[in-house]
Amino acid sequence: MHRLDDAFDPVGVWRLVAYYDVDEAGRTSDGPLGSAPQGMLVYTADGHLSVSMMRALDGAGGGTETFMGYAGRWHLEGARMVHEVAVSAHPHIVGTDMVREVELDGEDLLLGGTAQIEGRSQRRLLRWRRAAAFERTGAPAAT
Repeated sequence: MHRLDDAFDPVGVWRLVAYYDVDEAGRTSDGPLGSAPQGMLVYTADGHLSVSMMRALDGAGGGTETFMGYAGRWHLEGARMVHEVAVSAHPHIVGTDMVREVELDGEDLLLGGTAQIEGRSQRRLLRWRRAAAFERTGAPAAT
């Protein structure tokens, strides 16, 4: 993994690859959307963003949430991505800034952050990959 350089451009569509909780020892476990989350993250050139994430349609993989989504504006501050939340499926984050550490791991974009969840510090890590051509179903297009 490496930090961003000045040439990094997040503009485009990203597909959610993984969403993990990370404990104090660095061990990972499934995040709130279970073991097979699905999602899309869109960064536009004029500074807007939209993110939608959900648990697998078959309900497999457990998880406490079924859908998470928000939209607003984005900007980079060094090695941090700031999402300024304007609308959300979770009203308590509307009007807030979601600040994430950002790194590149090969072709993947890693967004991570720590928040207080139920009175304890919780680190979450989201792994995104630039989206290829997708069919209407969200499945990769045949080549």
